[in-house]
Parts: sequence; C-alpha cells; structure tokens
Amino acid sequence: MNLTVDQIDILQELVNIGVGRAAGVLNEMIGSPICLRIPYIKLLSPPELCPELKKRFNGDLLSTVRLNFSGAFSGTAELIFPTESASTLVEVLTDEVVGTPDLDSVKIGTLLEVGNIVLNGVMGSLSNVLAQHLEYSLPTYVEGMVDRLLISKELDANASVFLAHTRFTIEQLQIAGDIILIFKVGSFDAMLKAIKLAFESDDERDSGCPERVRHS
Repeated sequence: MNLTVDQIDILQELVNIGVGRAAGVLNEMIGSPICLRIPYIKLLSPPELCPELKKRFNGDLLSTVRLNFSGAFSGTAELIFPTESASTLVEVLTDEVVGTPDLDSVKIGTLLEVGNIVLNGVMGSLSNVLAQHLEYSLPTYVEGMVDRLLISKELDANASVFLAHTRFTIEQLQIAGDIILIFKVGSFDAMLKAIKLAFESDDERDSGCPERVRHS
C-alpha cells in the first residue's frame, strides 16, 4: 500500500502530537528538558520490517517495550532502542550508573514506564483526534536481537507495519529509537478511513464558516 502525501503528513502530525505530550510528561518526571522528535515515518509489510531494523541498528542488541491495543483498530505498538542506548537513557533518567546493584531491574522498570508514556501518547493521539475507542494491555519488556524481538513472523503478510523513527534529546544527549505500530489485517485501512472521515469533516466545517476579515 502506498500512502498519499496528505496521509503521510496527517499521520506524522498525529504521531508528533503524541510524542509531544509524552515529552511533557517525561519533562515533569525528570525535571529536565527532554525533546522527542519524529524525523520521518514509513509504511512497511511484515517481511520488510526485519531487514529494515537490521540495517538501521546494525545488528545491535535491542531493548523493546511492547503494548497491545484493540478496539476500532488493533495490533501491537513497540518502542525499540539499542540496548546500550537504552541503558544510557536509564542512567540519565535515574542517575543510576553502570555497576549499580539491581541496575537491570531499575532499567526494566524505567524503560517500561518510558515506553508506556510514549506509546500511550501516540495511540492516545490517534484515538482522540480520530474519535476512535482503543483499549490497551499492560506493557511488556523484551531484550534480544531483531529476529527474537519481532512478532512479524506471526502476522499475516497482508498486515501493515507503521514505522516512526524517534529521537530523544536530553541535555545534549541524543538517543535514537523506533516506534513501530503493527496493525492486524484490515486495521490500518480502518484507521485511514477514520482519518479521511475526521479531516473531511474538518474541511466541511471550515468551508461552512464565513471568511474571516483580515486587518492590516
């Protein structure tokens, strides 16, 4: 499936709204400015996802927070970092250093919290703007190589994978990761229909309004 320029713009804006809200929550958590940015998005088929991530992360060990969603559209949302970058993020967020006792449990707990905030921000943005009800599972944490992490092997080849490259900036530190939304068959089409309906309604309301007078 090929997206139109308008669809790409709308989807990127919706994801950016979600990560913007997530950044606000994280700012309050850590008391330090944090910027979340989505440079670009991409639509893939399940078989294309594994090669894409291997190329992007150079075969690194990865840390993943996974959140299942269901309702008007259903699937799985994932936030993926190279494990080394994830550890750096945890150190910045918690002031824990490598070698600290129980660092692994602190890392997992922190990444689950960050992942839950980011993924709920993105899915909440889609749900709220499109007026579509969604329900979420509790987030889970998995660590391993790309082949072990991805659930794409379990998906129908006609499912849709929405990939949003993500960049965290905290106190001059830049950490790259990916937000992946894997939609079950038919669900991505349902979301595109909801987008069309929502934004066509906005256009109709705008066109029905009298032209505003511009003052010089």
